[in-house]
Amino acid sequence: MGNLSKRYIPIESERTWRKNWEEKQVYRFQSASRSPVYSIDTPPPTVSGDLHMGHCYSYCQADFYARFHRMKGCNVFYPMGWDDNGLPTERLVEKRLGIRPENVGPEVFILEILKTSQELEHKYKNLWQRLGLSVDWNHTYSTISPESRKIAQYSFIDLFRKGLVYQASSPTIWCPVCRTAIAQAEVSDMQRSSQFVTVTFKLDDGQPLLIATTRPELLPACVAIFVNPLDERHRHLIGHKAITPVFGKEVPILADKKADPEKGTGIVMCCTFGDATDVKWQRERHLPIVAAIDTDGRLGNQAGALVGLNVSEARQEVIKLLADKGLITDISPTIQTVSVHERCDTPIEYITTEQWFVRVLDQKQRLLDAGRAINWYPSYMLARYEDWVQNLEWDWCISRQRYHGVPFPLWYCASCGSVTLADSGDLPVDPRIQPPPAPCKCGRRKWIPEESVMDTWATSSLTPQIAGRWLEPDGLFNQVFPMSLRPQAHDIIRTWTFYTIVKSIYHLDTVPWKDVAVSGHGLSPEGNKVSKSKDNSVVDPLRVLDKYSADAVRYWAASAKLGENALISEERIAAGQKLVNKLWSVSVFSYQFLNGYRIPASSPELVPTDKWVLSQLQRLIVETTQSFADYDHAAAKTKVEAFFWDILADNYLEMVKARLYDEAQGLSGKQSAQYALYKVLSALNKMFAPFLPYITEEIFQSLFTGAASRASIHTEAWPTENKELIDESAERLGEAMVEIAVNVRRYKSQQHLAMGARLDRVTISTEEADLIEQLKSCLADIRSVTRAETVELRLDTARCSESHGKVDVAVGLH
Repeated sequence: MGNLSKRYIPIESERTWRKNWEEKQVYRFQSASRSPVYSIDTPPPTVSGDLHMGHCYSYCQADFYARFHRMKGCNVFYPMGWDDNGLPTERLVEKRLGIRPENVGPEVFILEILKTSQELEHKYKNLWQRLGLSVDWNHTYSTISPESRKIAQYSFIDLFRKGLVYQASSPTIWCPVCRTAIAQAEVSDMQRSSQFVTVTFKLDDGQPLLIATTRPELLPACVAIFVNPLDERHRHLIGHKAITPVFGKEVPILADKKADPEKGTGIVMCCTFGDATDVKWQRERHLPIVAAIDTDGRLGNQAGALVGLNVSEARQEVIKLLADKGLITDISPTIQTVSVHERCDTPIEYITTEQWFVRVLDQKQRLLDAGRAINWYPSYMLARYEDWVQNLEWDWCISRQRYHGVPFPLWYCASCGSVTLADSGDLPVDPRIQPPPAPCKCGRRKWIPEESVMDTWATSSLTPQIAGRWLEPDGLFNQVFPMSLRPQAHDIIRTWTFYTIVKSIYHLDTVPWKDVAVSGHGLSPEGNKVSKSKDNSVVDPLRVLDKYSADAVRYWAASAKLGENALISEERIAAGQKLVNKLWSVSVFSYQFLNGYRIPASSPELVPTDKWVLSQLQRLIVETTQSFADYDHAAAKTKVEAFFWDILADNYLEMVKARLYDEAQGLSGKQSAQYALYKVLSALNKMFAPFLPYITEEIFQSLFTGAASRASIHTEAWPTENKELIDESAERLGEAMVEIAVNVRRYKSQQHLAMGARLDRVTISTEEADLIEQLKSCLADIRSVTRAETVELRLDTARCSESHGKVDVAVGLH
């Protein structure tokens, strides 16, 4: 189907082969096949903005392994999903359309979300297809679809019945802008400029007590004061009481080593709640709770003169009140690390609300053991997982006070308050519009539906179950689960990896995958992670694909190992295009000798140069295969590319040109060269195929299918080593041949001669008599690579004391 014309036009070829692959269903999972299954828990991109080059980087890396295992004979299950429910998609619509559900109503808001999601998902699919991802598009899902909602609700019911979820009214991590509870894993640290305000409290004996704080607006919520018991300056204060300024409330002075003597004055006020330490102190010491901040981020009814003000306004107002009373002794600038919601960079608050939680704190060892049962690539990523689990301080909060999400499948009895769950056979349900299946146990029929929705991670933590159709009777789930591979970026180990392991262990008592391949990020030229939600992507992927090719972009993505970040570099992409062009030109050159060529039933008598290249090929096959098996695609690409440039293009082809043109050694020499060239170029093309799917398909269909109709290079068998072709003697000869070629090229370069310039004579000296005999059998290839009319071989036993390498080369000009 392909045509080895003199010019390769990527955009036209890519369009042709995408259509061909789709029509032939080249990447379709074969449910009836008995081949070993290689299943991939593909990351469903979050519908929170346009995809960028960073996505191309990580998704290409997953595709390398899908393609490799498919060629290794596996039945590859490679689905694609869209994570289009929950807060990220809501935030996108609010930002792009300038609307909020409070203003337009939930129904209109959700319709706009669905419309935006469909538009973006279409764009996502187009990019993935252009990039050449070998996804089976028969297996796609949306995390807000009825099927996904059914699985998420079933998951909740199962956890509820196992006692692994609970509802509690307690301090919750809260985003005032998004107006919802969030989980610990959604909190990031950010540095900002702030102020230490030193405020005067009054001790119970009337003496002043100075406390420096960055949050004076929380004075109405101060419930205790802490000092470090090892701090000799303040140890005498323990057991006394103090009076808060302006608000006049008496609070105890307590001891705790978490009070930092080096911070501020070394005396800390505990407010409900300023940070996670306040939450710990309140729980440990059973302190009262004063709810100073409401869910909208404004000071509440217990804030006195500050009521109704937002946090920033309240901070300025309380500073003014304190200053007017002469109760501020110092205001000094400081750099403060604050906890922010990773979705919007808003400083979080800790507010007492009623939420649903999944138990994880009492299951840490079980979850650590699960992590250790998985193979991590690179291996050090396990430490990130373990660090997260070991330092967990909160159970997993899965309820959100938002609109677009999976509803909780439950109702509360309006009379007795008990919970009634939906029947599994009725899922998915929306308790806000559907009644429960039966009356409450108390006999009443008046219900209050749960208004909160599930966190998006509560659904996306079930991607193996969703992609595998866990609750369906078709048997797919048992074929693909546990999955072979979870590819993902390192920044969501604490969320997607952790939560998926939690759900798999809790529901199925097994880990969800055999291997986890953790990618790095594509970085802007300044070294920053690019993010679709923050609109800081610097290069439009479609523009790059149009300018270069999909294969060139994939080459860039293959240039760094798993776990490593990579700059988005057009220079590296251009290098990939150079490789594509060279692979094409080598194939065009080879076409004249291989068009219609058929591998003979038995190998012809091989010239030593051909033995050398075939022996090197066997070693390459072994090393490349092992690199892929070790999830080291970068090493695999480097090895194949080095062989292509250094052995095939730069040396071997130049050595055998004369024989290929039938100018030397007659028919047998040509047949030997044809055989070796076919074997080498065919195997290289296959080993390049996971990285460069388009150009390799074009070459395969034009040069290697013969008269038979073969679906695709991507369903061909991966090259295997032929140990009979390993020839160490030929390899030593080949090393000397390359050395001769390099020396002659160096000479021509120094003399400002063209590489194809003819030479009168090349004299080759070596102290190895055996090598002289081998070189005699390759004189035609030496003349071909050097363009010398005469090649003279000399045995020189004296050269070894002062020379390097196997040979010395002297050149004579006309």
